Amino acid sequence: MGKFFFRILRIFGWKIDNRTPVGVDKAVVVVGPHTSNWDFVIGKIAFAHYRVNARFLIKKDLFFFPLGIILKAMGGVPVDRKKKNKNITEQAVTYFKNNEKCFLVFTPEGTRSYQPHWKRGFYYIAQNAGVPIYIAYIDYKRKTGGFHSLFVPTGDIDADIRHIKGILSEYTGKVPENGIRKED
Repeated sequence: MGKFFFRILRIFGWKIDNRTPVGVDKAVVVVGPHTSNWDFVIGKIAFAHYRVNARFLIKKDLFFFPLGIILKAMGGVPVDRKKKNKNITEQAVTYFKNNEKCFLVFTPEGTRSYQPHWKRGFYYIAQNAGVPIYIAYIDYKRKTGGFHSLFVPTGDIDADIRHIKGILSEYTGKVPENGIRKED
């Protein structure tokens, strides 16, 4: 099924970066820029192409029948957002501990609109779980996307986020004015 959708992407002129995640079984994946709902579709096809079982944190309230079955099949991991954010971090860290292979995907912008202040949960999850951060991108201008590089958090969250933003600011979202800006 993944090959079918990958071929459709290619028909529309899209390419998937050939840098594949090698030798890493667990990571937080930060994807940007996130400016369109199509990002999810293209991302899912790219993860299938890489044979990476990507997971996404989704609020637990959406996991009712039959939607819950669909969300789980798409990689959804239910989290209780009614409790404090620290609890979401703990839930994600526990998820890493309970799974031999785990790639949790985040769009730190947290919205498809322009957002200079990123949500930092992805960073705390990576730090607390002791896993690296894979930087992944989607670039509508060049019609390409994929894994860019592996990054190990240094503990200096502001510097690390600036570094990640610097990389992802080189790529153009579907709505360019809502993309990531290096200077933020």
